[in-house]
Amino acid sequence: MSTGVVVLALAVSLALGVGLWRAATDGRFRKRHGATSATAASTTTASAAAATSPAAELVDQLGASLGERATLLQFSSAFCAPCRATRTVLTDVSGLVEGVTHVEVDAEEHLAATRALGILRTPTTLVLDASGMEVTRAGGAPTRDQVLAAIARVGTQA
Repeated sequence: MSTGVVVLALAVSLALGVGLWRAATDGRFRKRHGATSATAASTTTASAAAATSPAAELVDQLGASLGERATLLQFSSAFCAPCRATRTVLTDVSGLVEGVTHVEVDAEEHLAATRALGILRTPTTLVLDASGMEVTRAGGAPTRDQVLAAIARVGTQA
């Protein structure tokens, strides 16, 4: 076998592996590394927790309010095709589940907050509890069922 064929086979294998990994993890909700657990957040008052949460501060800056149960905070950008699909899913879910609001943030307009919250790609969706603390996040476009499951976990984190 020639060196070119071996290099091509390795490149194709690597690309296939990265593609499969990306497809498997895209839109999956996960707890943010180092995020405060809901039990720790519950030891403070809701207003104090919201005052210290960068995500809650951003929601306030945008003139929006936190949901009674949860807030779906979506980071998008102008030329992001999956962001439009994510917006549709999150808007539908927020209309379906009582006490859940959807707030969309232009990551480019709010670059400081985007960096402070560790947003690395768009779309990224943060699920915030009623006090504005981050419970979970998803990079990529989540499905409706993934969003509903993430909302169901709000308030049940140990």
